Amino acid sequence: MKARSDAGPLRAVIFDWDGTLLDSYHADAAAYLAMFKKLGVAWGEAELALHYAPDWYCVYRAARIPRSRWFEADRLWRNYYRRHRPKLLPGTKRVLGQLGECYTLALVTSGDRSRVAAQLRRFGLTRTFAACVFSEDARRKPHPAPLQLALRRLELSPRNSIYVGDAPEDIEMARRAGMPAVAVLGPFPTHQRLRASRPAALLKSIAELPALLRSARFKGFLSRRK
Repeated sequence: MKARSDAGPLRAVIFDWDGTLLDSYHADAAAYLAMFKKLGVAWGEAELALHYAPDWYCVYRAARIPRSRWFEADRLWRNYYRRHRPKLLPGTKRVLGQLGECYTLALVTSGDRSRVAAQLRRFGLTRTFAACVFSEDARRKPHPAPLQLALRRLELSPRNSIYVGDAPEDIEMARRAGMPAVAVLGPFPTHQRLRASRPAALLKSIAELPALLRSARFKGFLSRRK
């Protein structure tokens, strides 16, 4: 999946998974709420929405779950999440198919390898991404290490790549890695903070991404960064 020579300054599009391509907030939140109840944490969806972060240990800290119980919390969350089968966000397969004809595609996610890899297999996307970086592979967002690892695997520069995500941590990670970030207003409760994170572009849905990348304005923005 090498980028075409006529693709311009942009050669790779790197995606977040949950909330950007996968409509997983209902499953994620339901697993959190069931886990909180089991652990005796008096949190509902409002508290989770207020403190949600891709790094679930930030959520644990906010909920004052003792570190000694984090392993138990992880196990409970995974068990409850398995009861759900989240779907791809509308337009995801079409967008990936279109962009895969022009750009190298990669995935950088906070999700663990076993879960996300199984979902990629279920949706027939295993061969879509030239590189995948999971939570076990590098430090957590917003540290730039996950994107830097993906770029090394792709043998590409941040100036020839963009990151697409739905959380402010995604935008900050890309900024620290020297890469433009496109924000997508997904199902997770991050819209207000996402708008304030100053992405290079803000989309209402992933379906708008191909048109953005074709636009003269965005191509000009990328060219000025060279």
